[in-house]
Amino acid sequence: MEWLTHPWPWYVAGPLIGLTVPLLLLIGNRRFGISSSLRHVCAALGSRLPFFQYNWRAESWNLAFVLGIVLGGFVAGVLWANPNPVQLSPQTTAALQQMGVSADSGFLPPELFSWQAVLSLPGALFLLLGGFLIGFGARWAAGCTSGHSITGLAALQLPSLLATLGFFVGGLISAHLLLPWFLFWLR
Repeated sequence: MEWLTHPWPWYVAGPLIGLTVPLLLLIGNRRFGISSSLRHVCAALGSRLPFFQYNWRAESWNLAFVLGIVLGGFVAGVLWANPNPVQLSPQTTAALQQMGVSADSGFLPPELFSWQAVLSLPGALFLLLGGFLIGFGARWAAGCTSGHSITGLAALQLPSLLATLGFFVGGLISAHLLLPWFLFWLR
C-alpha cells in the first residue's frame, strides 16, 4: 500500500492516463474530456437557456466520469496523502519565495489558498478571473487540455495540436509574466 501514498513517476502515470482514451473508445465509443461537464450539470439542473436545452442524459456517463475523478482525487489527496513534503527544485523554491509564496506548505500555499486569502477582495477577484478565463478558453477552443491534448492528439487532430501549443505558450506566459504580477498585486 505504500506505493499508493507516493507520487508515481511520469512514465507510469502518463501512459495510464493515455490508456483512458482507447479504454473509453472501446467501452462505449466515448471521447475523453471533462470541460463539457459543467454544461451537462447546468442542463441537468433545468436551466432554461437555449444553450442548455439538449439531451444531457445521453452524456450522463461524462458526469459519472467526473465524479470518479473527484472521488479519486479525494482518496489520493486526503486518505492516502503523501506524508512527505512536496519536493521542488531549489530554483523553483527560490523563485516562489521571491514572489512571496512559501514552497514548504505543499500544493496549496496559504498565500493563495488560505481562507483569509480566498475571502479577500483581491483573492476572490483572482479566483473569479482565473475561473472565467479557464471556462471561456475551454469553450472557445471547443475543449480543454484533457480533450485536446490527450484525446485530440491521440486522434492526430491538427486543431488539437494547435490548441495544445496554445496551452503551453499560455502556461509559460502565465507562470513567468502574469503570476508574478498578480502575486505582487495580491500583497
